[in-house]
Amino acid sequence: MSQYQGDDAEYMADEYEMEDVDDEMDDEFRGRDMAGSESDVDEYDHGNSKAADTTAAQARSGKDIQGIPWDRLSITREKYRQTRLEQYKNYENIPQSGEGSGKDCKVTKKGGSYYEFRRNSRSVKSTILHFQLRNLVWATSKHDVYLMSHFTVVHWSSLNCSKQEVLNVSGHVAPSEKHPGSLLEGFTQTQVSTLSVKDKLLVAGGFQGELICKHLDRPGVSFCSRTTYDDNAITNAVEIYVSASGAVHFTASNNDCGVRDFDMEKFQLTKHFRYPWPVNHTSLSPDGKLLTIVGDNPDGMLVDSQTGKTVMSLCGHLDFSFASAWHPNGVTFATGNQDKTCRVWDVRNLSKSVAVLKGNLGAIRSIRYTSDGQYMAMAEPADFVHVYDAKNGYEKEQEIDFFGEISGVSFSPDTESLFIGVWDRTYGSLLEYGRCRNYSYLDSLI
Repeated sequence: MSQYQGDDAEYMADEYEMEDVDDEMDDEFRGRDMAGSESDVDEYDHGNSKAADTTAAQARSGKDIQGIPWDRLSITREKYRQTRLEQYKNYENIPQSGEGSGKDCKVTKKGGSYYEFRRNSRSVKSTILHFQLRNLVWATSKHDVYLMSHFTVVHWSSLNCSKQEVLNVSGHVAPSEKHPGSLLEGFTQTQVSTLSVKDKLLVAGGFQGELICKHLDRPGVSFCSRTTYDDNAITNAVEIYVSASGAVHFTASNNDCGVRDFDMEKFQLTKHFRYPWPVNHTSLSPDGKLLTIVGDNPDGMLVDSQTGKTVMSLCGHLDFSFASAWHPNGVTFATGNQDKTCRVWDVRNLSKSVAVLKGNLGAIRSIRYTSDGQYMAMAEPADFVHVYDAKNGYEKEQEIDFFGEISGVSFSPDTESLFIGVWDRTYGSLLEYGRCRNYSYLDSLI
């Protein structure tokens, strides 16, 4: 991935926010009635915050789900969408990769209705620090979601629309427990690049290779580690899983070309694999035997999770990859790339991908499957999340359409909710969708 530089946050704000299509719209968007300054944002957070939110009932009545007052703007939503599609600059490490990736793409039917809008919560701000890393939203139940908001990991309850600070990394963070290998001095002013939350464990990765582990049912921080002291040490992704023995582990993917496995029962590093290029994401197969490895190379790898040795190369993408996910069936998995495509692979025949799914604006930076294997969500850098009917061959999709950079997407473990983090100075928020059911009168029992 692109090496982090100190001014990346400003670069993100300047280059990857909702682009203003003309000065008049800029004035309307940023200055008129809505949150156009930090003081306005504070007013939303500490004053009548829910007034800025949008409910399902309001959306059904015609209100924009993000609260954008299109009737008062000098441009229609449709016109602005067209301009965004024409002007958004997709980041590429290999020039023209997005243009070259279209020929193999599957033509999918749009109009699927799998998840319906429930609420847009602007009172919780979802933020990102690195433009290539978008795994900062994690749901642990259909009502509970964890996300980065500036320098804080926040727990949001969609049941009562309340937020709670879980981990603040703006100052000094040090472990309150003693474990061999843990950095007892901790870290100061950690810039969180990636996040993972599963069951009762939270792991945050940082720009200097930091790993901060917190058990949500214990006070304080359990474990701190620095993967490496290399200059280019950023932790690109973290995946928490339960091993065959029942122990909780996590895998960290780093820019120093390493993949490391930690046992959270013993708080110990158990494996360290090295590859020829920076690793941007890994995901473990449901049976725990295989790892997908993707990074700063067009070709990914399927490797043995015990030895780290390559089982098969994954050839087809044209740029660097930043996302991967396994289908619960353990037979298929998906990879997301800066060539604007998601490729679906079958372990029984890896000579080529079985489906190539194309985004609208840019790279596929996050992929998630529902736990029942029915749906797969793929997120672009901004504006679009695509939900595919995976069980029926990715023939049909639901396109969720909004404006703003995407900090992460997450299905709840029971598949009932889908959360999308939106990063924007004015319209930063958390979007919540609920699974559509054929028998709505039974929803109260689910």
